[in-house]
Amino acid sequence: MASSSSSMEGGVENDYTQDGTVDLRGNPVRRSKRGGWKACSFVVVYEVFERMAYYGISTNLVIYLTKKLHQGTVKSSNNVTNWVGTIWMTPILGAYIADAHLGRYWTFVAASAVYLSGMSLLTLAVSLPSLRPPHCTDPDPNNCPKASTLQLGIFFGALYTLAVGTGGTKPNISTIGADQFDDFEPREKAHKLSFFNWWMFSIFFGTLFANTILVYIQDNVGWSIGYGLPTAGLLVSIVIFLAGTPFYRHRVPGGSPFTRMARVIVAAGRKWKVDVPGDPKQLYELDLAEYAKGGKFRIDSTPTLRFLNKAAVQTGSDDDGPWMLCPVTQVEETKQMLRMIPILVATFIPSTMIAQINTLFVKQGTTLHRQIGSFHIPPASLTGFVTLSMLISVVLYDRFLVPLVRKWTKNPRGITLLQRMGIGIVFHIVIMLVASLTERHRLSEARKHGVVENGGQIPLSIFVLLPQFVLMGTADAFLEVAKIEFFYDQAPEGMKSLGTSYSTTSLGIGNFISSFLLSTISDVTKRHGHKGWILNNLNASHLDYYYAFFSVLNFLNLGFFLVVIRFYVYKAEVSDSMHVLAEELKENARLREQSSNE
Repeated sequence: MASSSSSMEGGVENDYTQDGTVDLRGNPVRRSKRGGWKACSFVVVYEVFERMAYYGISTNLVIYLTKKLHQGTVKSSNNVTNWVGTIWMTPILGAYIADAHLGRYWTFVAASAVYLSGMSLLTLAVSLPSLRPPHCTDPDPNNCPKASTLQLGIFFGALYTLAVGTGGTKPNISTIGADQFDDFEPREKAHKLSFFNWWMFSIFFGTLFANTILVYIQDNVGWSIGYGLPTAGLLVSIVIFLAGTPFYRHRVPGGSPFTRMARVIVAAGRKWKVDVPGDPKQLYELDLAEYAKGGKFRIDSTPTLRFLNKAAVQTGSDDDGPWMLCPVTQVEETKQMLRMIPILVATFIPSTMIAQINTLFVKQGTTLHRQIGSFHIPPASLTGFVTLSMLISVVLYDRFLVPLVRKWTKNPRGITLLQRMGIGIVFHIVIMLVASLTERHRLSEARKHGVVENGGQIPLSIFVLLPQFVLMGTADAFLEVAKIEFFYDQAPEGMKSLGTSYSTTSLGIGNFISSFLLSTISDVTKRHGHKGWILNNLNASHLDYYYAFFSVLNFLNLGFFLVVIRFYVYKAEVSDSMHVLAEELKENARLREQSSNE
């Protein structure tokens, strides 16, 4: 009986997670009760509805700004990319609040309330006639009445309130999902490898609905319903997420990653004259038990970015506080976040290409024949093919390509994350070449049918743009999925939210670069009496030159990416590190037991 009781106790003890996750009251949690795919189902369902809400606004925003607020090509496109850029940059703040103060769950809950209020105000702004200028049928927006300061203030105030809310939800929701799998349990760690692929699948499933059904409603039924439905969807998604609360595993906030990184940099700078000892064991480090009891693991010192090792050198001074002396693990965490920055920079240009989907790609569609019988195709609905292509590519990649390549590479992922990102960057070169050639064909048709000067519709099917949309989805399946997984996987355990925000920062900066390039090139190409590349009348513009320029930019970026990945060293696998840590703890326990017996 005693043996049976001991076995039961051991089974219960083994059921507890080893990664430091707890319930909302701070109690340890069991794998059988919380986490896993059961908990993830609530998170994934939330993401489907939330993406439906976000893309229900962003996909067709350039059309609303053009037709309802009477803004020109450059201004409307830049307003979209500036807003989307803000949407993707605010997660840095959300990650900071989650890691340093509230934790991921409570940060998400508070931010979702802000998000919902922004969506509600936006729906109100498009519903009331007094909050937009009078209707205008003139194809040139310069000849239409402009929106008042109050109308613009309410509309953009709602958009940027929404952006603040997204800042708290975006970096934390995917991390909450990933936290439901214990890295220290082999079966759950294996499930986690597929989590990010299916996470992206859920995102683009919600996006597909927005890019087709919601866009059609906005163009043909009304903007009030078209914005009201995603607002209602967001409300439903928040309720679904909250319903899953009893099943979630939570991580206790580990302090601000920015503060921890700043301490390392300051400490190393203050000891810039101090020599780093040749033996890493002489550097300052906490006891193994300190890391083990928090479900964390110790990181050994590495020779890369050796200057930062000065932060862990013990000088014997009385002033060895946290801004003067840091443990090796903290130094290595800082190194890891800094090592990823060149990779982050290499993703800026592809993110700039993605910004073209909801701006210039959609604007091109407005100039083409869009009627099938009595059905009018909304220009923004072509973005649905990006989604569809991405969904198909992710499934094919996960189910067929990975098992096939894994036989040769012996890598559980098939190819490395950086190799997958590199393939995506190559796709972006091809996409912009195809877009440039397609645009050249569109312009030749405009000249042939005499609609260059009046900006009239070209008798050419909108589906001529299909290849650039489809290829963009395939590129996303490689680059965007790998980017999210790379920054999460390679970030230290205590900085996962910050790591996730790296991927959103890439999209944010890419959109701001898009605004800068569009404004600059539009201005520069108009000088010295030239007509310019980007005009309100796209039939008289030269987007073919603009896309060709992007193709060259992508090629140069590929060269930069190939250089930086040569010097990148992957972080050690958690499972291997934990195995070493477990063996060291066992050895320490054995030595303590021997000494006590003596």
